[in-house]
Amino acid sequence: QNKQHSAMARSSSSSSTIPLLLISSIIIIVILQSIDSDIFSSNAPLLSFLPTTNAFTTAIVSSTRQPSQSSQQHHDVPYQSSRKTCGLQPLRSLKPAAVPLMDSGKALARSGELLIDVTTSLNLYGGSLSAAGASIRNSGDCLAQAAASCRFKTAAELVIDELREGADCLREGSDKLSLAVKESEVDGDTVLMGTIESMILPMGEAASWLEEAGASIMQGQKVSVVGDKLISCGESLQLLAMLVKSLDPTSADGKLSSQRMVYASEQMILAGNELKGEKKEKAKGKSWIKG
Repeated sequence: QNKQHSAMARSSSSSSTIPLLLISSIIIIVILQSIDSDIFSSNAPLLSFLPTTNAFTTAIVSSTRQPSQSSQQHHDVPYQSSRKTCGLQPLRSLKPAAVPLMDSGKALARSGELLIDVTTSLNLYGGSLSAAGASIRNSGDCLAQAAASCRFKTAAELVIDELREGADCLREGSDKLSLAVKESEVDGDTVLMGTIESMILPMGEAASWLEEAGASIMQGQKVSVVGDKLISCGESLQLLAMLVKSLDPTSADGKLSSQRMVYASEQMILAGNELKGEKKEKAKGKSWIKG
């Protein structure tokens, strides 16, 4: 009888431990599956200690070996470039415009400084006309800085900032010219008032074209479009240069200021042509001989 009691106890203990092991194993599987389903695809052999006769456990193991739907969708999606999705065209190098744009900026800055000297002969030094000359000088400095950045492929953002800053300086100078018109009206100088008033429009147009050039670079347009904007800005500066000379026809500073601005406009037009890919016409015959 003692042997029968011991055998029955052993059988009851073994029968009670098997369900406990099975339940604990199922709980562990459920917890791991909630963490990451990919664990089971690589560690499925670790579940071989479970009883294979249990249909529930085999169903869990078979389900864990199947990849999730989200992972399949992730691997099926091909890689797409961000440039293609944004729809931006690749911007070619701005380096061809670096040298003429640098010369244009230097000449424009010098023209602004000479315009400030012109106000001395007109007894208007320190007024709004002098402030307009300072704005032209600052715009030239911005153009020179933009030209220096054009030499580098990764400096497009710097070129954009400098071009738009130069446009803001010209626009500020246009506002100063409006104030200079009122000052001339108070002084009773109608001739000077008319000349300054006619300078407002070309300076404002030059500011607009220069700002559009920076916006074209920012929008990823072709460099030929940027070249068209620079050419239009140069043409506006040419009109402005003729009017600067009319401020004081007897002043040498006024004449030199006009000449420097004309040169600045020519170099800006040249920079635009360089971006458009237009080549200069070669000299024919003996026309290359100077003097």
